[in-house]
Amino acid sequence: MKTKISIIIGVIVFAALLVGAYFLYSKLGDEYKPDKLVTVEQQTEAETGDDASDDSLLAPDFTVIDTEGNEVKLSNFRGKPVVLNFWASWCPPCKSEMPDFNKKYKEIGDKVQFMMVNCTDGSRETVDTAKEFIKSTDYTFPVFFDTKLDASMKYGASSIPLTFFINSKGELVTYATGMLSAADLERGIGMIME
Repeated sequence: MKTKISIIIGVIVFAALLVGAYFLYSKLGDEYKPDKLVTVEQQTEAETGDDASDDSLLAPDFTVIDTEGNEVKLSNFRGKPVVLNFWASWCPPCKSEMPDFNKKYKEIGDKVQFMMVNCTDGSRETVDTAKEFIKSTDYTFPVFFDTKLDASMKYGASSIPLTFFINSKGELVTYATGMLSAADLERGIGMIME
């Protein structure tokens, strides 16, 4: 009998601890969550201990192709803020964030250049598989294909999704590795709008 009572008390105490932990996490979780967006200045300072120079902020130029097969350079969009996103059709987090990108593109695509760059490696992802995926959706944002992996190498896109926010002067302002929430996308865009 004593053993049964001890077990019941133990279960009640354990349940109370779980409930308490849940409430603490719910209340404090967002307040102490790490920031998804990392500014280029924060990254440079963390790596070198120095402030970022103007040269280190300039976004590396690259060449990709558009859906018509034309070559397009990032520098073609100088003078306009750019949201640069690396994705692939086989990537579940990429697909999960695309509705938010499309919604923002429909809202502000005339003020901000969206560059949805498909990591087209030729085997796991091809131009055809990427085009088929986009065709199967209602997405209207501009899609580009990194068939030579020029952009992917210059931006270290070894893990996707990966998003960079570039101001109208062509300077990297902030970036995020992994899937962005709608709020983080909005915040990143706010950081490059002038």
